[in-house]
Amino acid sequence: MQHPAGTLRIGVDLGGTKIEALAIDAEGRELARKRIASPAHDYALTIAAIRGLVEEVEAGLGTRARVGIGTPGAVSPATGLVKNANSTQLNGRPLVADLAHALGREVRVANDADCFALSEASDGAGAGHGVVFGVILGTGVGGGLVVDGRLRVGPNAIAGEWGHNELPARTEAALPETRCYCGRRRCIETYLSGPGLAADYARATSTPPGADAKRIVDLARGGDVEARAALARYCQRLASGLATVINIADPDVIVLGGGLSKIEELYAALPPLLEQVVFSDRCDTPVVANRHGDASGVRGAAWLWPAAEPG
Repeated sequence: MQHPAGTLRIGVDLGGTKIEALAIDAEGRELARKRIASPAHDYALTIAAIRGLVEEVEAGLGTRARVGIGTPGAVSPATGLVKNANSTQLNGRPLVADLAHALGREVRVANDADCFALSEASDGAGAGHGVVFGVILGTGVGGGLVVDGRLRVGPNAIAGEWGHNELPARTEAALPETRCYCGRRRCIETYLSGPGLAADYARATSTPPGADAKRIVDLARGGDVEARAALARYCQRLASGLATVINIADPDVIVLGGGLSKIEELYAALPPLLEQVVFSDRCDTPVVANRHGDASGVRGAAWLWPAAEPG
């Protein structure tokens, strides 16, 4: 099948353990997919691996494509260097320039949570909405904001980073003290990530951290009192954190992603809880599950080149 020049996009999801590439056409149809293991803590090998992956996908398609990369952390507008990446070999590196040189073309790079939000806003659960806030609830907590189909980045390249705001304590009398890897206290991530839920359950039961988020949810569904209480606290804290986002941005829809977005109980629990904490007489903001699952990050990387923007 022939594709008009400039209509093909390749998204690359640069993760800590794997690198995945996905090619889509202008309508978002998947054309090719390839995954390899990430080189361990080696920046030069990472650049080479991405180049090889893109070249292999393009060889299979028989044409050249626009390339977008989803990566941990963000690219500093001030320096052009990566910051805030938990894949630490990327920090302080000119990733965009090095990838452009390696691939011989302009590339676009965005935070992986931003790519998730863009994917779901483009042709996922947020499609058709003007303002979409995409939320990652997983090993960490991140987010991205899409306005009229365009990713909002901001002068500091941190738009949507709600996970490193302090969790509001207004709805909880004795919020436990936490410390985040970023050096700050009471970050939303320390309560609403998978490890955060596990730590909360361990504090309440006075046991060493052992049960992961899935186990806690399973225990709650089985009637375990402490697990049910932990899940209830999680829902209340999630509503409290999202209320601040709604009060500021008032998005048309919030789309949840990451492993904890699979907790079905969230979607029934959140609407009445949001009603209690949002600064309004009612809260009509829908909170929905993602459509593309684990593929949303790599799809969003491809959508860094919008379909209406030919190459």
